[in-house]
Amino acid sequence: MTSIERTAYPRFKRLITAHEPHLFFSPTRDELQWAADATDGDEHLLALLLMLKSYQRMGCFPTLEDVPEQVVEFVRRQVELPEGTLPLYRAERTAKHHRGLVRKKVGVKYDQGEARRIVERSIRKEAAAKNRPADLINIALEKGVEAGLELPGFSTFDKMASKIRTEVNASIREGIHDRMIPVQRAGLTAAVGGA
Repeated sequence: MTSIERTAYPRFKRLITAHEPHLFFSPTRDELQWAADATDGDEHLLALLLMLKSYQRMGCFPTLEDVPEQVVEFVRRQVELPEGTLPLYRAERTAKHHRGLVRKKVGVKYDQGEARRIVERSIRKEAAAKNRPADLINIALEKGVEAGLELPGFSTFDKMASKIRTEVNASIREGIHDRMIPVQRAGLTAAVGGA
């Protein structure tokens, strides 16, 4: 398994500077009005704004539990919600609806099948030349973003990179084996058996 930290896959950093929330998570008046028109309470307003700003920053939706407390508190104060307001969804249907609103607002398509095809095609194209799964994942990330699609989860990238890399390595080994003459194969078998 590839460590997410070794890739460019979007995620919240463990340490956020005091300047970053101002830079990346300040809702504009238009965004605040848009979110207020789409929600029915403080918890949903905060959740929708966090989903919007997180998507704008990362290109994917984190779980609300993954949004750092520092960011939650910053956005809550920015829109002057009561102290202690938490971003919560009581129904998955509301969260799904809000993800759709965010996708429409930022102009991204939700087509996980196409996103997976792009990821697989990108990894397969580069796997013969690159051996590190993190490098393959980074190339596939770039292609997914270029296509304007919502990114699949990190585990999708990791599993595809591992699977395709294994297939490509097997193909390379078979190609080498097939080009060897019988005497070379026997020598290789003896060398491996003696090791």
